[in-house]
Amino acid sequence: MAGEKSSLMKIGIGDALTVVDVRNDFLPGGSLAVPGGDEITEGLNHYVAAFSIRSLPVFATRDWHPLRHCSFREQGGPWPSRCVAGTVDAAFAPGLRLPASVPVVSRDTTVEKDAYSGFAGTDLDAQLHAASGRRVFVGGLATDYCVLNTVNADLAKGFETFLLEDAVRAVDVSDGDGARALAQMRARGTWPVTREVIDA
Repeated sequence: MAGEKSSLMKIGIGDALTVVDVRNDFLPGGSLAVPGGDEITEGLNHYVAAFSIRSLPVFATRDWHPLRHCSFREQGGPWPSRCVAGTVDAAFAPGLRLPASVPVVSRDTTVEKDAYSGFAGTDLDAQLHAASGRRVFVGGLATDYCVLNTVNADLAKGFETFLLEDAVRAVDVSDGDGARALAQMRARGTWPVTREVIDA
């Protein structure tokens, strides 16, 4: 069975990688720091390189908020001000090595709408189909919010979905949120994988 699983996880034509929201504001010291958020960049770089060397598509999502976004506490929302468009805080983590050719998918670009999925109000679905994507591998921040919602949208749109469990971290607003998100994604049919399986 282990050999069959390793064979299933081999990446090739029809596979795409989505890197979710690895931004300065979500790293230690940021306004909404995800514990250990800086620890996943090395693993994500490994996945990005593995896809890029095979000429497989890689996408990077980001929230790109206007100044008075509805999700900010100052506007009555649940979160601190974060990832304001055009600021250093909204930039991708400095250790994340994304080729210049990687399409950046921006969401949360209007004041009155909040979104957690990389598909919400974006053309990510169209870009995946244009790239002939059938299976999507997802990693990034945070497990219990934007990763969870992006994975759920992948599944709802019919993509076979793989979660890079060694390249995600949870914000855990409530203790155990990350673990519950992982369990939910697995229960809905997401395949959990790590770089060792991909490289096998």
